[in-house]
Amino acid sequence: MKIAMWSGPRNLSTAMMYAFGNRGDCAVVDEPFYAAYLSMTGIVHPMQDDILAAQPTDPAQVVASLIGSNPAQKRHFYQKHMTQHMIDGVPRDWMRGVRNVFLIRHPARVIASYAAKRENPTLDDIGFRQQAELFDLVECWGGDPVVIDSFDIRMNPRLMLGKLCLALGIDFTESMLNWPKGGHSDDGVWAPHWYGAVWESTGFAGPEGDLPTVPDPLRTVLEAALPHYERLKARKLV
Repeated sequence: MKIAMWSGPRNLSTAMMYAFGNRGDCAVVDEPFYAAYLSMTGIVHPMQDDILAAQPTDPAQVVASLIGSNPAQKRHFYQKHMTQHMIDGVPRDWMRGVRNVFLIRHPARVIASYAAKRENPTLDDIGFRQQAELFDLVECWGGDPVVIDSFDIRMNPRLMLGKLCLALGIDFTESMLNWPKGGHSDDGVWAPHWYGAVWESTGFAGPEGDLPTVPDPLRTVLEAALPHYERLKARKLV
């Protein structure tokens, strides 16, 4: 099975990739459209040159790698995708051939975490609008999209990963709950900038506390993101 996990940044997405990557029967890929996104938009991100050198910048080449044979002939292929990378010019039809899962997180938490790494994020930087659009696209195809909330995963990883695996029609394994410290061999080249906390982890962090306070200059971003989050939240696994 090919599983496309769609989220914005700072959304438990790397920990989820580690969980699936630790199964033994699952290959993973880390944000395969990142270089194409940077090349096509001209947006500057940390480690820009390294990213452009490490990945194909032609989205058609990326798509071919996603829909071909699973890497290392693994039974499953988990694809960690950032919704904000799916700009105009990046194909979407290939999504018909994968199981699409939407990983959500309250935008206040995303904004606070993202702003600590890259100042003044915009709505398009954090991917909520694009996530909702992709969800609608998959649903209109009859693709049975799955939604799971990172808050719920951190509250009870075993329960929620079990429900996710059931929704996907694959077996849950206890190995998904832990992984070796120090990262994954398939981490993107940008990992040293973004993945510090998860590199120190060996499993999911505990439950999240109260929502953080979003600085006044970013309140408009929060208000614009909330309707997209709430709409997908209404469809989440419970």
